[in-house]
This record gives sequence, structure tokens and C-alpha cells, in this order.
Amino acid sequence: MSTYSLAQALQLYLKESRVGDQLQAFQIQDAWETLVGKTIARYTDSVRLQGDKLFIHTQVGPLRNELQFQRSTIMQKVNEWLGSPLVREVIIQ
Repeated sequence: MSTYSLAQALQLYLKESRVGDQLQAFQIQDAWETLVGKTIARYTDSVRLQGDKLFIHTQVGPLRNELQFQRSTIMQKVNEWLGSPLVREVIIQ
């Protein structure tokens, strides 16, 4: 039987449970303005993480088009901010 510190046990629990995914989704939502800037954040209706996909919803057509071009940059910024390559695809809706 191996022993874990409380921090290690908590990290292991979060990694293997759905709670960890929800926590990371909240972290992305909280940092969204920092990651993409005030203008994009203001016109983004929702940002949600589902598995390894980041869904971004906006009703502004030109912004949707611009976000399509910035998908890889957004994915890179989010993954750097999270500290792991969690997001593998960005879907603009």
C-alpha cells in the first residue's frame, strides 16, 4: 500500500473524476477575458469544455469568423494557462 500526501491524493482524485473536468471548465471561464481580451470576451456568449473539446458560442458573425482563424492560438493559450494539453479541439458555434 502506497502513501500519498493530501495534495497528491486530491490531484489524483481530480484527475480521475468528472469533478476535475468541471473545475477546469470553470477555470477557463474565469480566465476567458485574460486569455482572449476584453472585446472577444464581451461578445462571447458561452465557453464550455466537454472532454477535450472547447466549445465557444457567439452570435456575432464577424467574430465567429475571426475565431475560426484563431482556433489554434486559442487552444495553445488555454493549454498553456491550464498547464497541460487538455484541449485538443476548439469548436466555434
